[in-house]
Amino acid sequence: MSSDRALDAAQAALAAEHAAVYGYGVVGGRVGDERRAEATTAYDAHRARRDSLARTVRDLGGKPAAAAAAYALPFKVPDAAAAIKLAADLEDRIAGVYSDLVRAAEGPLRQDAAGALREAAVRAARWRGSGVAFPGLAERL
Repeated sequence: MSSDRALDAAQAALAAEHAAVYGYGVVGGRVGDERRAEATTAYDAHRARRDSLARTVRDLGGKPAAAAAAYALPFKVPDAAAAIKLAADLEDRIAGVYSDLVRAAEGPLRQDAAGALREAAVRAARWRGSGVAFPGLAERL
């Protein structure tokens, strides 16, 4: 394993987690009451992953990427339906960066990345109502 590749992939995953935390703030503000608890759980999970990745980046000898003040959303989110679509999109994006981290890492970091990829795929399927054949690889096919 190239530690530079693992560090770069961990930084990319950290940046994606920062964006997901921001995005779930939008989701939580727009999603209906029936799915608000699900959004809160996902928000908390992404915050925990973000904090863990910041430690990982430091352990790999890097300086953790800071969160941006704001992030551009991929589309407007005026209502609950758009919030659900955004949540699925966030999870798809997260799955992609963790797929990259799985390829770049070894040992416990690779196992953690695979677990994060699985969690993102499950959340995406729940938000969307269906899954994809190869989570984290859909955009690369």
